[in-house]
Amino acid sequence: MPVDKSQDRVRQMFGQIAGRYDFLNHLLSLGIDRWWRRKTVRIVPPNGDGPILDVCTGTGDLALAYDRAAGGRARIIGADFCHEMLAIGREKGRQAGADGRLIFVEADALCLPLPSDSFQIVCVAFGLRNVADTDRGLAEMVRVAAPGGRVAVLEFTMPERQPFKGIYGWYFRHVLPRVGQWVSRNSADAYKYLPNSVGEFPQGEALAERMRTAGLADVRRWPLTFGVATLYVGTKAISS
Repeated sequence: MPVDKSQDRVRQMFGQIAGRYDFLNHLLSLGIDRWWRRKTVRIVPPNGDGPILDVCTGTGDLALAYDRAAGGRARIIGADFCHEMLAIGREKGRQAGADGRLIFVEADALCLPLPSDSFQIVCVAFGLRNVADTDRGLAEMVRVAAPGGRVAVLEFTMPERQPFKGIYGWYFRHVLPRVGQWVSRNSADAYKYLPNSVGEFPQGEALAERMRTAGLADVRRWPLTFGVATLYVGTKAISS
């Protein structure tokens, strides 16, 4: 059966695990998720003071990484439709001294309440696969990107080379859900959802082609950590 990505289900699921979300991300990835975000910012760095949008921001880790990279010169917006996750993100932003330039907005990635052609970078980390309609989500990201701006998608992928593919696949499908459920004290659904949603989500050239269809040019991809995650980057065309 296809993974249930209905808005109410996804919002409730992430709301239930929000308090342990950051801890579990770092634990289950052995801290490598921090490096993936830093790598994203290095490959797609801010340029000047144009605003940056982080879609499906969750607790705001990628938005905060961009705030640090921009040196306070750019306004950063983190958008998510899960109130509990945003509350944590706002507190992290306050502690980082980013109030005023890092703004969190409760918004659905399928219908962003933001103007078209506005952001120098539109990014998403481990959130696009949770959007009910991948193509519509990509189209919204492209819509709000400025002409010549870049769209970056950081997402889990399954490694292709053995023996790592088999070892990681076993960990991802059997160990990770059990540890996640135990530490989060949540129903098993949230951490069973993770490998199921990754397994269904397009990866590699399949996702790159969807990005091109959404209106992006020069789409490139960078496999990270033996292909456990992949960064996809495209550029919005400049109208003639």
